[in-house]
Amino acid sequence: MSVAVPSLNWLRVFEAAARCESFARAAAQLNMSPAAVSQQVRALEERVGMALFERHAHAVTLTEVGRAYLPSVQQALLTLENATEGLFGAARAQQLFVQSVLIFAQGVLTPGYEDFTRAHPDITLSLTTANLPYEFSRGFTDLQIIFGNPQAFGADSDRLMGERLFPVALPPVAEALIGPTDLLQHRLIDVVTHRAGWPHMFEKMDIMPSRAQYVYADSTLMACALASEGVGIALARAPASDKAVREAGLVPCLPGIFAEGREAYHLVYPDRAALRPPARVFRDWLLDWCRSVKLSH
Repeated sequence: MSVAVPSLNWLRVFEAAARCESFARAAAQLNMSPAAVSQQVRALEERVGMALFERHAHAVTLTEVGRAYLPSVQQALLTLENATEGLFGAARAQQLFVQSVLIFAQGVLTPGYEDFTRAHPDITLSLTTANLPYEFSRGFTDLQIIFGNPQAFGADSDRLMGERLFPVALPPVAEALIGPTDLLQHRLIDVVTHRAGWPHMFEKMDIMPSRAQYVYADSTLMACALASEGVGIALARAPASDKAVREAGLVPCLPGIFAEGREAYHLVYPDRAALRPPARVFRDWLLDWCRSVKLSH
């Protein structure tokens, strides 16, 4: 049975009481009476059907389910506060909310962050990351940078860049590889969320990978981390993965062996004409920045 979303005020009172570990101190912060705080917490507990606090003589402590619930409530309240201030507060014209696939944020946006802030010091950028489709539906964002089909995320979009796949490993492993079939002597780290992986590489190399041993990871960052520990050979996804590959101490295997990916990164948003001014500025900068990144490869 589904539970209706609780009152925002109940959640605000719950968060304050949990943080203060006292209904009285929470009441003072919220300019309410302790009895009103207790009443609203009780109403929330009745709505969710579970006790969120253990009551003591002069304090309260969270129950196990209360501790599990608190981080989500705090994140939701913070997201709402930031979105409200960004859209309607005194600095609303210059607050910008961008959500990006983690590997793109780490490998493309991070190196360009200072370039953007120097050119536009009046814009405050709030950058969050996500990887799975359902994570992109959480909270307010002006713009989203996704990997895959843009129509699944927004009505309007711009293609930013594709990817080039090639094997990377620790230098001793890479140096020992003579030809493509030598790859089959090692564990191959694949990313389960990508359409293009090791099978795609073997198809391009015209190799039957019947003896391949796979290790699966949920992201390219994790694949690089595993390869840096000698677990096996990962696939770089240039240019977005360049920073991760470099920081993991990995090098290309078999120079000249690569495959173009099957999907691309896109900037998505509901309507280009309706973009707020800072979002339009960021879009123009990002398109130029991505062109410069691609030209360097």
